[in-house]
Parts: sequence; C-alpha cells; structure tokens
Amino acid sequence: MFLAAGSTTVPAESAQQAIGYPSLFLLVLVGALVPVVPTGALVSSAAVVAFHQTAPFSLVLVFVVAALAAFLGDLVLYWLGRRGMRSQNGSRWLQAIRDRAPEDRLAQAQRKLGDHGVTVLTLSRLVPAGRIPVMLACLMARMPLRDFARGDAPACLAWAATYQLIGILGGSLFPEPWEGVVTAVVLTLTVSAVPGMWRRMRRATAL
Repeated sequence: MFLAAGSTTVPAESAQQAIGYPSLFLLVLVGALVPVVPTGALVSSAAVVAFHQTAPFSLVLVFVVAALAAFLGDLVLYWLGRRGMRSQNGSRWLQAIRDRAPEDRLAQAQRKLGDHGVTVLTLSRLVPAGRIPVMLACLMARMPLRDFARGDAPACLAWAATYQLIGILGGSLFPEPWEGVVTAVVLTLTVSAVPGMWRRMRRATAL
C-alpha cells in the first residue's frame, strides 16, 4: 500500500510541476508588465505548495522561476517605457506607468535616485507599490537599460526570496497546503496594504 501511495504521489507532483512552474512564470511576467496582478501572493502560494512536496529542489525552482520572470518583466516594461519617452506621442505603457506613480511618491523616488543611484532599485521591489515610482524616476533620468538591469537583478532576487519566505512560513504552520496558501495570501495582501493605509492616515491627520 505504501508503494502504491508513493507511486501515485510522485506522478501527481510531477504533473503539478509541469503545469505550475510555467504558469508561475507567465503570471509573474504578466504581473510585472501589468502592475495589478498580485505577484507576491502568487509566489507565496507557489512556495507553500512546493514546501509540502517531496520532490527535491521544488523551493529552489520556485525562487528561480519567480525571480527570472520578474526580472524579464521589469526589463520589458522599462524598454517599452523608454520607447514611449522617445516617442512624441508617448505610449500606453508609459502612460500606465505614470498613472500608477503618484506625484509625491515620484518626487521621493527621484530624490533617492539622485542620492543613491542605481542601488535604489534593489529596495524598490521590497517596498509595496515602490517599484513603479522608482522605474518612472529612472525613465525620467534617462537611465540606460543596462544600468537599470544591473540594479533590478538583485531587486528581483530579494523580492522572490522575501515572498517565498512568507510562503514557507504559511506552509509550515498548517498540515494542509490549502491552509498555508490562504495564510500566505492574507499575509502578502496585508503587507502590501499597510503602506497605503499608513499614508492615508497621515494625510487625514495632516488635514
């Protein structure tokens, strides 16, 4: 019976991996291009599932796939933004970046970019809603794609590691994967919502 259970578990995990990793890559890539997809929650959920699998290197693969997809998505979005900056009519991608970068956040990102240079990119992905204002600041500063990539690579690695750790934490608290997924998603969405709530409270207090 043990062998039978094991033999059904391995093919099931193999099927999950064959579907799951490409799906994770595509969703994170799309989320980098269209900044409304909760990519952090996707990575955390994938880490929960990988945590409960018996296959070796599952967590490593989640980390590599998520970081690579985020990096490629950022590069494509930045390249599209640069094309929009050079065009007289702009582009819908550049407009989308501008629409998601409030003036106060953009001004703050520009100051930090001026003070710290490309290292600001490394922290931008770790701050909820910090990626787009910093990217727009880089575009307005005419930063070459090569320099942007050099700063964005460690940012994507740190981002993937952070949200994977949230998923591992959620997966370790419960025996069932779905319980860990729910916990990881709630933790991720809470972390993402806190800065916005804090800014609104500060504005209300100032008024």
